[in-house]
Amino acid sequence: MKRTVLPRRFVPVAASALAVTAAVLVPQAVPQSAPAADTAAQSAAHHHDDFVIVGHRGASGYRPEHTLASYELAARMGADYIEPDLVTTKDRVLVARHEPEIGGTTDVAAHPEFVGRKKTKLLDGVAVTGWFTEDFTLAELRTLRAKERIADVRQHNTVFNGHYQIPTFQEVIDLSRRLSKELGRPVGIYPETKHPTYFQQQGLPLEPELVKMLNRNGLNRKDAKVFVQSFEVSNLQALHKQLRVPLVQLTSSSGAPYDFVAAGDKRTYADVVSRDGLREVATYADGLGPSKDQLIPLGAAGKLGKPTSLVADAHRAGLVVHPYTFRVENTFLPAEFDSSTVATDSGNLFGEIAAYRQAGIDGLFTDNTDIAVAQEKEAR
Repeated sequence: MKRTVLPRRFVPVAASALAVTAAVLVPQAVPQSAPAADTAAQSAAHHHDDFVIVGHRGASGYRPEHTLASYELAARMGADYIEPDLVTTKDRVLVARHEPEIGGTTDVAAHPEFVGRKKTKLLDGVAVTGWFTEDFTLAELRTLRAKERIADVRQHNTVFNGHYQIPTFQEVIDLSRRLSKELGRPVGIYPETKHPTYFQQQGLPLEPELVKMLNRNGLNRKDAKVFVQSFEVSNLQALHKQLRVPLVQLTSSSGAPYDFVAAGDKRTYADVVSRDGLREVATYADGLGPSKDQLIPLGAAGKLGKPTSLVADAHRAGLVVHPYTFRVENTFLPAEFDSSTVATDSGNLFGEIAAYRQAGIDGLFTDNTDIAVAQEKEAR
């Protein structure tokens, strides 16, 4: 049976980024409300709309990603959903990190007690050297602090290095509930299972714990404000039989789902997003999360080219389309939206989002929720 994807009900239009950014300054170890955000909340205007704005790893344009502070800021800026990437600890606790390797997102390298944990492992067939969450208990991870992952682009985020812990999935759920009550609108969660085949190979599959957590929190139901996403296919097919919430197949403009690679299946992401492939996706998922260049490829000059038929093809198959990732810095924008030749300067994200909305997308992942919300207000 196909699950019904519920539209967004109420989304506040945030006040200026600076006003809201000032709202979430406390370390996440002791979650608390942020009175300074009241001004933003009071100035927010609720409206009915089906367009979905996902705070990609939280408000990672303004805070180190996958921290409670980042998620909270995204929600206060008006995100419909906050997006935790899920990996696991040695003692099978789901935590939010971009990758199982945490050398680039925490201060683990500065902890002499963990120097012996540094290893080289094959992550989806690629040799990666660093520290891996599955080699740590939750108690050990609690001694670490998050840091900005792309400090060369977002140097301003480094001021928050060392202030936030790695959150558990349960803490993200608890935060979404608290903010839903405080903001007077539902703040959903949009978890991604990261490298599921890799974790299966480690003897620590993610899916049983994900299902258990959603069940335990009463979120495995059709009307829950939850999407579950993955770049792999077989785990979504299995979850389709266990979850009542909508599932989203993530894709990339290159390569193949790693579970296909591991099984010797020659199909690629290009096959997944073909018309036949999309009809197959629709048998187990409700949405497609493509790389944005799969929808509008860049030309030789780095400018947006002609849109592909992917949005129309996905809609024809009955899938909603939520592309990733919309970011304000010039280095991430098509050339026509650059503000200067400086890669780290902020460019015209309003313009890029407008172009993709014109192409018919149903939502998007963004590091800059405030801009996406403001653009949506202008577009009405």
